Amino acid sequence: MPVLEARGIAKTLGAGRAQRRILDGVDLEVQAGEVVAVLGRSGSGKSTLLHLLGGLDSPDAGRIVLAGQELTAQTPRALAKMRLRHVGFVFQSFHLIEELSGEENVLLPARLPGAGRDGERRARRLISELGLSEIAGRRPHELSGGEQQRLAIARALVNDPELVLADEPTGNLDRENGATVLALLRNLRRRAVVIVTHEPEAAAIADRVLHLQDGRLLADDGRLSAEGARLRTARVLRESA
Repeated sequence: MPVLEARGIAKTLGAGRAQRRILDGVDLEVQAGEVVAVLGRSGSGKSTLLHLLGGLDSPDAGRIVLAGQELTAQTPRALAKMRLRHVGFVFQSFHLIEELSGEENVLLPARLPGAGRDGERRARRLISELGLSEIAGRRPHELSGGEQQRLAIARALVNDPELVLADEPTGNLDRENGATVLALLRNLRRRAVVIVTHEPEAAAIADRVLHLQDGRLLADDGRLSAEGARLRTARVLRESA
């Protein structure tokens, strides 16, 4: 069973004449231990897709199943609990809390109501494994971009999620720090990882690269993925019956 499965995802943004269908029948499966990159230009809907996959927003149509549970069928409270336990987010702008030290930022999700056990022990192990022990007591403004992003990855992993979603994770980093962050994401074990980016270099670490174009996910050859093509054909047949 895939960690993440999305079928027929549609999303429209804006209103009136500015209304635009930004996602139009997106299909995606991601297995444990697999890294999938979604490559697309700015404004193509990459971040919107990531927010839907992580339960931060709801699709207009379609279904999303994470760790065997349908996100699109959850109450807001249950959805928040699912995000906390099953999803780790990594953002371009790090989103560290300035008033907290690096270690406190990593520990924060483990201290929220509904978090699983052993979060604090896991946080300290991650800080050590990612080479952050010497700077963990500093606040974000005292750290380099690469250090902040490594702390953000540790925070994303602290509750041991099955799925890690990374939104332009190297967008604010120089080449060297970007390569370090990509190597960390590439080497996450047992987890499903989805990276959305406009940078081909970042997408190159993935097991599969999909292109978000005209609201649909296309494989490298410009075609719908095999599963997406099958589902699209089935929809056309149903509509013409």
